[in-house]
Amino acid sequence: MLVRLLKSKLHAVTVTEANLDYMGSITISREILEASGMLPFEEVHCSNFRNGERWTTYIISTHKPGVIGLNGPTAHLGKVGDRIIVMAYAAMGEGDAKFHQPKILVFGEGNQVVQRSIV
Repeated sequence: MLVRLLKSKLHAVTVTEANLDYMGSITISREILEASGMLPFEEVHCSNFRNGERWTTYIISTHKPGVIGLNGPTAHLGKVGDRIIVMAYAAMGEGDAKFHQPKILVFGEGNQVVQRSIV
């Protein structure tokens, strides 16, 4: 049997742009993706601290540093300056799941990582 566990989490990352006239998704800087182990086009679940909105989308990467962008209809779920959580999950067998440790990044000003932890 496969179970789904948290793979990676971006905690309290700040939205830097919102673009309603876009096809959809969340844009995340390549350096943030590399630090978190998340991949372009990977499905993610997001949650907004300010308004409690939750949504599922996929990642588009950008070379621009520190970018977290809400695109298309998702731009209605948050605004520039909002702090959000972005979570990626992975399916694995129960044996692997017993030893799995998610990669969690906590963000501060300018979307700089202030804490890296494996829970």
